[in-house]
Amino acid sequence: MIADSRGPLLNRRRVLLAAAAAPLAVACTTPPPPPPPPDPLAELVVQARADAALATAAGATEVAAARTEHAKLLQAEVDRARPSTPSASAAPSSTPPEQPPGGATPEQVVEALTAARQKGTDLMPTVPVHRAGLLGSVVAGCASLLEAMS
Repeated sequence: MIADSRGPLLNRRRVLLAAAAAPLAVACTTPPPPPPPPDPLAELVVQARADAALATAAGATEVAAARTEHAKLLQAEVDRARPSTPSASAAPSSTPPEQPPGGATPEQVVEALTAARQKGTDLMPTVPVHRAGLLGSVVAGCASLLEAMS
C-alpha cells in the first residue's frame, strides 16, 4: 500500500477501479448519433395519398383505389425499414396541394400521376434493389393509370 500524506491510503484496488471507470465516463458523455435522414419513400407515401384524394374528388375511383394501394405498399416498406419510427411520423417534406374548391379535374389527376411517375423514376437508382423493385411496380402502375386516363 502507498501512504498518502493528505489522508487515506491509496491501494491497488482503488487505482484499478479509477482506471476502469475512466472509459465508462467518456462513453456516457459522448453525444448520441444523429437521427437517420428521412426515408425517401415517405414523401411518395404522402404523394400517393394526396393523389388518391385528388382522384376521388375527380370521380376517378379506379385511380383512387390504385394510388391508395400504392400508399399502403410504400408505407409498409417505410415501416419495415424503420420499425422504431411509427407510421404517423412519415410526415411530408412538403404539404400536399390543396383541393380546388369546385372539385378536381381529370387533367389534374393526369398531372399528379405524371409527377408521381417521374419522382419514382428519379428515385429508383438511389435505393437498394428490393426498394427499386417496389418503386418500379409503383411507376408502372402510374404509367398504366395514365394510359387508362387518356
